[in-house]
Amino acid sequence: MKAALPVALVVLVLAAIAAGPAKREAVRAQTNARERAPDAGPERDALRMIEEGRQTFRYDTFGDEEFWGDALKLHQAIAGKKLGGVGPGLSPKAAMAAGLKVDMDALPKDLVQQIKQKKVDLNDPATTIALLKLDAVVGVKAFFEKDDEVRSVGITCAICHSTVDDAFAPGIGHRLDGWPNRDLDIGKIITLAPNLQPLTDRMGISEDDLKAALLAWGPGKYDAELLHDGKAFRPDGKTAATLLPAAFGLAGVNNHTWTGWGSVTHWNAYVANTQMRGKGTFFDPRMNDKEKFPVAVKTGELEHPARS
Repeated sequence: MKAALPVALVVLVLAAIAAGPAKREAVRAQTNARERAPDAGPERDALRMIEEGRQTFRYDTFGDEEFWGDALKLHQAIAGKKLGGVGPGLSPKAAMAAGLKVDMDALPKDLVQQIKQKKVDLNDPATTIALLKLDAVVGVKAFFEKDDEVRSVGITCAICHSTVDDAFAPGIGHRLDGWPNRDLDIGKIITLAPNLQPLTDRMGISEDDLKAALLAWGPGKYDAELLHDGKAFRPDGKTAATLLPAAFGLAGVNNHTWTGWGSVTHWNAYVANTQMRGKGTFFDPRMNDKEKFPVAVKTGELEHPARS
């Protein structure tokens, strides 16, 4: 005959069974409360990190304006002669024809109405400068003097890895961060720079040859190794540029599957330092190969990686 459970234990077991649903409901209520109040606890910290990451992705140039603006003088080509630059300048229509996008959520309501009423000249480079002042040109960050004259320009991660949904008009809409901008003709935009000597000197080629290589990329493509291997074309004569990859949906994926070079963070560091030309440190001994990466070896970046 089995011994009976002590009365006290029976009471505890029954109480635990009875309390089970109530306890689960209490936990559920706490979870719901946290979801309703994301400004507290770890949820607050997680959301802050997301917001900081979004700001970095959209607006941080990592100091690359020293290359795109100070060295290549790209801001002068954007502004045009009438606004203190050189040449005809870059109008919004020309910029969007090259694949650049405009963030409609950065536009003041009165400006939106003026655009709708066709009171804004989208063929005027001055309008492009006004959009840059609003941080409305996706992936492009301009820097201004006190008199509002543009003094430099840099690029952010968003220039290649964000687009818009065309909600307002083709090329103007809500941001789609992480989507590759397959309309962006990066090579063509680079050729607009008044001073390409930093690139021709680095690669040891003429300006005409450099422009031929850049213009061969076409919309939505980029050669992320050209500055290190100097090989603009494949053996079959086609451009060595590849499609811009998406920057979303990589959670849990360690290797950067687009290139196979390494982790996502490794590739981000490579791009920020060696392609965007930001201020930072990047080092990969695999690039110290005279056959594969003769330009990288010639420039000595691998020997002194404090500035790639």
